[in-house]
Amino acid sequence: MIKKIVLLILLTNSFMLTSCLYRGGPVYVGEERAAKKRIKEILAAIENKDKEAMKALFSKKALAEVNDFDEGVDYLFDFFQGDVQSWEIDAWSSGESIERGKKSIMLRVWYIVTTDKEKYMFFVIDYIKDTMNPDNAGLYTLRVIKAEDEETEFGYWQDMVIPGIYKPEQ
Repeated sequence: MIKKIVLLILLTNSFMLTSCLYRGGPVYVGEERAAKKRIKEILAAIENKDKEAMKALFSKKALAEVNDFDEGVDYLFDFFQGDVQSWEIDAWSSGESIERGKKSIMLRVWYIVTTDKEKYMFFVIDYIKDTMNPDNAGLYTLRVIKAEDEETEFGYWQDMVIPGIYKPEQ
């Protein structure tokens, strides 16, 4: 009888606490689903060269803080070459803030995207939920680099927080 109770508790906990640890933070199944949905939306906007669709993915806060969003979109559409063959989540982490019953969830995701011409790495900061400040909801940061440039173009996520689309200085 005790073995059955212990087994039931373990099974219940495993269902309730299903999560993975990546880059130091728990990420729950809903967050993984949100990350997969977001990369599909980003890639569709890039493939269709749809500026309005890309802009719609970003939060009001990011759009208000970026100097020239259209310049970033133009850069990204020119930079990204080829037809997408595959993509995968390389790593992710999340942060959650709760205050007076309101919640903010920031998702940080690193993706690997392979086209028929190049291999890219994407870094995204996405506020998948923000009832504390609804203007934060949506993408805040999108950084796309060639995978071969990871050592020079990627760093700690805290150093890559910029509003809008990353464009290296010329």
